[in-house]
Amino acid sequence: MTGKPADIQQEAARLTELLEPTVASHQLILEEVQVRMAGDQRIVHVIVDLLEGTGGVELDAVAEVARSISEAMDSDPYDTAEPYDLEVSSPGVSRPLTLPRHWHRNVGRMVKVNLIGEENIFGRLTEADDAGITVVPEIAVKKGMKPKVGEPRTIEFSSIRRGNVEVEFARAEAADLQELELDDEDDENVEA
Repeated sequence: MTGKPADIQQEAARLTELLEPTVASHQLILEEVQVRMAGDQRIVHVIVDLLEGTGGVELDAVAEVARSISEAMDSDPYDTAEPYDLEVSSPGVSRPLTLPRHWHRNVGRMVKVNLIGEENIFGRLTEADDAGITVVPEIAVKKGMKPKVGEPRTIEFSSIRRGNVEVEFARAEAADLQELELDDEDDENVEA
């Protein structure tokens, strides 16, 4: 493999075809295979996701599928035998929402929706079905003030270019903070 973009794209496509059944055997979806070169070392990054549901792929499941992927790559008859580093992960929060299943997994989260021919919408994703999504927009007012909540808006997938999950940081006044209470025995351990 020479590291040219066309060669790397072909290798990623070939590995995608090779690894899809292996990943599927773990009840996961092969989201993407990325190949890049670091000197003469090939780095293969495989992104796996849940078939259905919300939440993320458990760490144990990532470890299991990584072992299976490594075994499949090691027994690949078309491999060049060049050294490689294998990275297996699940999609991070920064991954774009481009497919209906991406939207389904993120119901309840804050999202930014990039619409075709319209202004972007920022708000809470309340529903996702096979046709589209429903978002309750948050409308910014003045800096430092709580945003206003708009009317729920249903948007067809055909009108969405892409979306992103927006990370929410709990405000201190809204967080459910509990005081740490130490009994006499703990006080003695702290002082010792």
